[in-house]
Amino acid sequence: MFEMGGPLGKGQYGRVYMVRTKCEKFILALKVVAKAQLVSNHNERSIRREIRDSEKSPVHPHILRLYGFFHDETRIFLMLEYAGKGELYKQLYKAHGGFTEERSARYMHQITGAIMYLHSKHIIHRDIKPENLLLTIDDKLKIADFGWSVHSPSDRRKTYCGTLDYIPCEMIEKKGYSSKVDNWALGVLMYEFLSGCAPFARPSDPDEESRKRTQMRVVNVEYSFPAHFSREAKDLIRKASLLQHNPKDRLELCKVLRHPWILRFNPLPP
Repeated sequence: MFEMGGPLGKGQYGRVYMVRTKCEKFILALKVVAKAQLVSNHNERSIRREIRDSEKSPVHPHILRLYGFFHDETRIFLMLEYAGKGELYKQLYKAHGGFTEERSARYMHQITGAIMYLHSKHIIHRDIKPENLLLTIDDKLKIADFGWSVHSPSDRRKTYCGTLDYIPCEMIEKKGYSSKVDNWALGVLMYEFLSGCAPFARPSDPDEESRKRTQMRVVNVEYSFPAHFSREAKDLIRKASLLQHNPKDRLELCKVLRHPWILRFNPLPP
């Protein structure tokens, strides 16, 4: 079916390759997942979630499309939209201290619209972070990796999941939570776009001791702003309530899109 190209990346359960279909000469990314690793790590549900929730949200311009999947005795193959610039994380690492406000606001505009779309379909992503965001050749952001997503019409969940630097207070405190966990992650992401590091992470912490310290900083919403953050950017992160302990105080995503900091760089809808 495919002409194989070079590897695009390596994940916990397999690899991603750039491929071209032999008939249409269409470029896509082929994610190859080893069944044995999924079973040994009791993670079969993760791949099911990724397929299910990708199929539920195929039409948004800022969500990576899943074109289809197939499998053989040992592997599962996911045919995904190709994002030529790869992980946003790598672009952020190269930026040495974060993106400009204009670039950060453009990405925030795009991802906020995409998360609003997911929430309208009763999907909570639960693992929004730079490693799960991809960029196209023309610098359009795409949400990828639905391995921790959940379809939740009731909007109340209890499973602890995701990545520590982006997990909100209510998960750490083992309370029920709603789609507002994604709003929290947006605030963390915006801070990281502008500074190059997550607000609650401390790179100097030893790995074996850092988890509890990070959890305490999250629960206490304990962070500070670098001097170069503008007043409007600080307002959206803190005063306009993306990083608020109480989920009810977090800004609705439709209001995020109308915030002055977003509108200054993005006059049009996402």
